[in-house]
Amino acid sequence: MTAVSEATEVDGAGRTAQPRQLIVTVYGLYSRGEGGWLSVRSLIDLLAGVDVEEPAVRSSISRLKRRGILSAVRRNGAAGYELSETALAILREGDERIFRRERATPGDGWLLAVFSVPEAERHKRHILRTQLARLGFGTASSGVWIAPAHLRDATSDMLRRLELEGYADLFHAEHLAFGDVRDKIREWWDLDQLESLYTAFLDEHTPALRRWQRRKSTDEAEAFADYVRVLTDWRRLPYLDPGLPAELLPPGWAGIRASDLFFTLHSRLGEAAAAHVSRTLPS
Repeated sequence: MTAVSEATEVDGAGRTAQPRQLIVTVYGLYSRGEGGWLSVRSLIDLLAGVDVEEPAVRSSISRLKRRGILSAVRRNGAAGYELSETALAILREGDERIFRRERATPGDGWLLAVFSVPEAERHKRHILRTQLARLGFGTASSGVWIAPAHLRDATSDMLRRLELEGYADLFHAEHLAFGDVRDKIREWWDLDQLESLYTAFLDEHTPALRRWQRRKSTDEAEAFADYVRVLTDWRRLPYLDPGLPAELLPPGWAGIRASDLFFTLHSRLGEAAAAHVSRTLPS
């Protein structure tokens, strides 16, 4: 699957997903079997099933091309676009993040990213902060960012890909003292904002879950539409909440229920959605 980006549209989606965010989801899910390429016609046909009109598809493709996410490529006379190498690399990292159901545990420890960037290169400081935030790091103090330890490889890959490894050190750490880690997590991450986003996700997609739970058969086109929508809205959340240990989160954390909802719909709709795409793409 899916998350592309060093760009917001690749990482995120709001309550109502934008066409470009839906396009990234479709590319992440279904284009890699075609070498990262989809024809414009196929994309228009697929997005029509998610109520995106052709002009919106074309203008969104142009934006994604300008941002270096898609590249124009013709195949057998057909106009189309393929994912850039950077987008493909981020999608591979996104597969692990978005479809990872397990949360960290307190015993796993923490990953600390400590960085120092000379004032003459402060633009790199901005890039570093942006990318650490994109990976889900919280801020422990100025120049010290923290995340669950399982993000070590993703963080190392990001630093190397952006040639920032010379400005940062990574440490595997544990909290020894002082204070309650539960209180610290509230300082390091904006849990109120996360709770609000998870609640909005539940409000948006619980009706679809209930609808599919009542059904014995699966309409593949409808499954595709619901699956693309729920995945587009979900894929931002595992980056804002990087699998924080459930034991350290507030009781009744909405993120647990949101995860259960997403993975239930993923299991229920994923295969039928893929079958719909196989029938839509030219053989």
